Amino acid sequence: MNENTTPESWTEDDRCGHDGLTDHFHLGTAALEPHELAEVDELEALVAADTMIIDERGDLVADAAAEQADEDEDAPVRARRSRERKPARDLSSYLKQHLADLESLPTYRPTIGCVIPAYNEAESIEAVLRSLLAQTRLPDQIHVIVNNTKDATFDIAARFAGPRKGRKPTLEEKRRGIKRGKTEVFVHDIGENPDKKVGALNYGYALIDGSGDFRADYLLGVDGDTTLAVDAVEKLEAEICSDSRIGGISAIYSIDDSVQKGLVAPLLIAGQRAQFAAFNMQNMLRGRNMAVLGGQCSIFSMKALREVMTANHQKTPWVNDSEVEDSLLSLQIKSAGYLTKISATARADVGGMTTLRSLDGQQVKWNYGAIDLMWPGQRGDTKGQPFHPNLRLRWAENVGMLTNIFTRIAFVLLLAAALSIHAFVFSPLWLIPPAVAILLNVRIAMSMKNRTWKDIVFAATGIPAELYMWLRAGHFLRAWSKFLSKVKTDNWAEQAKAERGSGNSYLMPLVILLVSFVALAITWLQMPTVVQSTVLWLGWPVLYVVTIAQTVVMAAKLFRRQHGYRV
Repeated sequence: MNENTTPESWTEDDRCGHDGLTDHFHLGTAALEPHELAEVDELEALVAADTMIIDERGDLVADAAAEQADEDEDAPVRARRSRERKPARDLSSYLKQHLADLESLPTYRPTIGCVIPAYNEAESIEAVLRSLLAQTRLPDQIHVIVNNTKDATFDIAARFAGPRKGRKPTLEEKRRGIKRGKTEVFVHDIGENPDKKVGALNYGYALIDGSGDFRADYLLGVDGDTTLAVDAVEKLEAEICSDSRIGGISAIYSIDDSVQKGLVAPLLIAGQRAQFAAFNMQNMLRGRNMAVLGGQCSIFSMKALREVMTANHQKTPWVNDSEVEDSLLSLQIKSAGYLTKISATARADVGGMTTLRSLDGQQVKWNYGAIDLMWPGQRGDTKGQPFHPNLRLRWAENVGMLTNIFTRIAFVLLLAAALSIHAFVFSPLWLIPPAVAILLNVRIAMSMKNRTWKDIVFAATGIPAELYMWLRAGHFLRAWSKFLSKVKTDNWAEQAKAERGSGNSYLMPLVILLVSFVALAITWLQMPTVVQSTVLWLGWPVLYVVTIAQTVVMAAKLFRRQHGYRV
């Protein structure tokens, strides 16, 4: 039997971490001396620890069971012969031979097919492929699915096409048993693709689902701007193989901060890094249950994907019913009875949005898609699932953002109103909420494994984080307004246009905010003093209560144990 083969009767669950098969041996010990008995017991214990490494399935196990019965029947005779012919100390040679036989038995390594949907990724696709070819555990096949692309993505990726060898392992990796791997890279240009990223992912799935020459046990999805840590695939494979209940695992992803130009980009990158770190930590502290198996870098069980397709009557795992295809698939995997997890150690760096336009396009699409999934009711082919366990974190995020918007706008309005009639009295207690917020931001920054001084400055100074919060508030309001207006828009196209530098819709929240402030100021100045005093008398206590509740929640997060997790 070749090294990477397995009996037909093995199931997909049997294929992770099963190294071989051992035979039990029995020794009669009735006539042995005490010191010989001790030696025999020790050897039997060592052998017992190595027995039955794979489940009792397949022809190999059946043969082993038959041999076991024969050996048990002849055990007394063999014990007497052993006592007559050789001392117990010679059993060490038997044990060595036994372990050598173990090593010679066939092993099975699960197969991984990597799918990279690539849309105008000429600037990053080379780095993505190099990071995959540098892995300690290479995917068995890598498929780059170029779609709707007008740049040189295909030409750059095509340089890597064909059989490839991984890098030579280091001495430390050799000690861990890691060998130089092999893979094959395929580059497909599918041209115009109306289903965009969803269509590219499904095209890649069809290439590795066994309908052709290759059948993968796991699908590794990697975005065209995501670079993986050198051991990311190895760790993802080990984690998903460790528990057959896991349907998918997302890597811990952060924003790549290596290239930053101008004044705006560093602020946006630092804000996105803090945002991703906080989101990942929240999922870590929920038993590592991941709300969204992000398309940036996640590994999926092919068995789970097939069950999702069957349960939902789908021809493909991903569907374009939702603006956030990864969130919808995560819900379906969870509903099929599988776990969706975030890795404890596997890491990846994602390309960040460096302009206000592109950040707005991305965040509005994400927020809109999440609202569409969590809001009750049927909209086209999408049915809201407000009580789905994977959406609890989304509800918490939306309530938290709504609270942030209320406290900030209410404070600015009440402060301006109080100053206009000389009724403001400063209290040091108002410094507590921003102080707690800064401390919480610093703790999140300190929890980053690859933090930089920029992350610490962003968190500790408070002002950059506050500016980024106002930006997120604008994205939040834009997403909700689009959803409630029920106007059909292609948010994928909107994001693509924003990334190209087109469109000014990102300015709408600012324009609306300024117009609203001006209108409220004019209205305020027209009010009698008695009415103004009444508004302040009612407004400040309401703000006090909400701010106190918000501060308590932040303090709970600040003092919550992080169990050594690093994001």
